[in-house]
Amino acid sequence: MQRSATWIAEATRGVVHGPDVSANGPVVTDSREAAPGGVYVARRGENADGHDYVASAARAGAVCALVERVVDLSDCPPITQVVVGDATGALGDLARAHLEALRAGGAIDVVAVTGSVGKTTTKDLLLQVLSADAPTVAPRLSFNNEVGLPLTVLTADESTRHLVLEMGASGPGHIAYLTRIAPPDVAIELVVGHAHMGGFGSVAGVAEAKAELIEGSRQGATAVLNADDPNVAAMAPRAKGPVVRFSPSGVGADVVAEDVRVDAAGRASFTLAAPEGREPVSLSLVGAHHVANALAAAAGARALGLGLPLIARALSGARALSPHRMDVRGLRIGAVPLTLIDDSYNANIDSMRAAVAALEAIGKGRRTIAVLSEMLELGEDSPATHRAVGAMLSGAGVDALIGLGRDAHYYSEGAASVPDRVLVEDPGAALAAVLDRLTDDCVVLVKGSYNSYSWQVADGLLEEATTR
Repeated sequence: MQRSATWIAEATRGVVHGPDVSANGPVVTDSREAAPGGVYVARRGENADGHDYVASAARAGAVCALVERVVDLSDCPPITQVVVGDATGALGDLARAHLEALRAGGAIDVVAVTGSVGKTTTKDLLLQVLSADAPTVAPRLSFNNEVGLPLTVLTADESTRHLVLEMGASGPGHIAYLTRIAPPDVAIELVVGHAHMGGFGSVAGVAEAKAELIEGSRQGATAVLNADDPNVAAMAPRAKGPVVRFSPSGVGADVVAEDVRVDAAGRASFTLAAPEGREPVSLSLVGAHHVANALAAAAGARALGLGLPLIARALSGARALSPHRMDVRGLRIGAVPLTLIDDSYNANIDSMRAAVAALEAIGKGRRTIAVLSEMLELGEDSPATHRAVGAMLSGAGVDALIGLGRDAHYYSEGAASVPDRVLVEDPGAALAAVLDRLTDDCVVLVKGSYNSYSWQVADGLLEEATTR
């Protein structure tokens, strides 16, 4: 971002303290990421006050800071401070003004993705497809909230043709706020599930929150809807422009998958079909559920004017970009070869179903071990939802279950036919339990909500292993 301190102050309704410097570096909220010419946003968080780190940002070369009070910096390099009422809100205001300026001066378009599951994978696929057409910016990891989204917007510049955004929510109004920062030209709705119902009250509440993406789109924007999900399909009347439907089941939509096949490694191939033609696609991503994500990305790219042959080629060449998301690796720990399915970034009932299906497909004829930390934010549905996942393990013929966390015992209750079930209290104990159970050529699935720390088990296995 290249903006003056005065411009930043006007965008954020702030007051400049210091010279009117020109910021031409990154905008960050972590002083450790500050760089020469950049802007540091001093947010107050639950565990730290960003104002305590303005000096660190200045020493790293930042030339401007968004602050809620003037900070005494007599012992460090000078830095212009723009005083605002709320630093997090000012970050959103800055991103909104930046995008408005880019739209006024060029041909940038915005495509946004939401859904209870699949947002990050679809975002990663869109990045790779749209990058085959023109310069594209997309979030790092899951930058999909009131901090991550504006930081992503602020990385776009005059050369950016496509801006891909992921929009998440933990309650009503969250996505509406994000669309006020970056109203999309294309809004993609993936699926409405039972994830995080504690913040919404019901599936209907989740659907209402997700529909905020459609309602917050620009006038004339294209709504891309999953025709197989009735809650998503019902959002069509709220669209502000054309409606494009995609269907993983292969029927009743504008963009469908025909002749879906899954190989022994769990990778899907299919024919991408739309009114203008048909093209073959072979995904390198593991899991049949990625067909839906690929169709969503294809429909979104098509809405932006990309041709079907380019879309199909890009999808076939796409790879997993974000860590801990259906990352399948052949490893060796000591003398024992194994396959690790690391899908430990997050979890809900829908992604659990997909992960267990992948474990069953890849583990056919082999010993299978599921390491599951608990799913969070389920409220009163937690016991039943965890038991349902346990039943999935039984149905898939899983050989061993290692449950991690307070509610993980419900997995075990639902997995009555899994012969080897153990509950542990921390990731270190879970890792030890896996290592005790490894046999030649077994398949290990690691899955759970991020803040229940199954990802630490996956990282521990990788540290123990050498890649085959």
